Amino acid sequence: MSVYDYTVKTSKGEDFSLATYEGDVLLIVNTATKCGFASQFDGLEQLHQSYKDDGLRVMGFPSNQFMNQEPTSDDEMENVCKVNFGVSFPLFAKTDVKGKHADPLYKHLKSEKKGTIGEEIKWNFTKFLVNRKGEVIERYAPQTKPKQIEDDIKNALNQQA
Repeated sequence: MSVYDYTVKTSKGEDFSLATYEGDVLLIVNTATKCGFASQFDGLEQLHQSYKDDGLRVMGFPSNQFMNQEPTSDDEMENVCKVNFGVSFPLFAKTDVKGKHADPLYKHLKSEKKGTIGEEIKWNFTKFLVNRKGEVIERYAPQTKPKQIEDDIKNALNQQA
């Protein structure tokens, strides 16, 4: 299966098919506004602004599974992130990214690219890079700053679907 075969929920509760982004490069990130890594919203937004016209889609999936660091409701999420962090890339509904209730997309991402100590996501701001074919090509730890993966993004953007 490809990442493009999955459907996720928008922050408004609507189904959104990732096939909409077929042929694009995706950077999928589980986010949290009260996390110590929330400063990465700025770097993610910079990547979004720099490469959106080249086909990069930064996608935020808020998760409240790590010490309740995402208290914001889905319907307030986009506004809170826009006002507090300057985010304009899409934020989806709160998503379980680990455990037996993990979203099918996240089950797929984790099975395709395991972390350094296993498959499970350990914290907010774990990042997955997906190429134009919908294949997961890299996984980055929460402490990896968005700027550090810019070269990988450029390489993925330069590849054909």
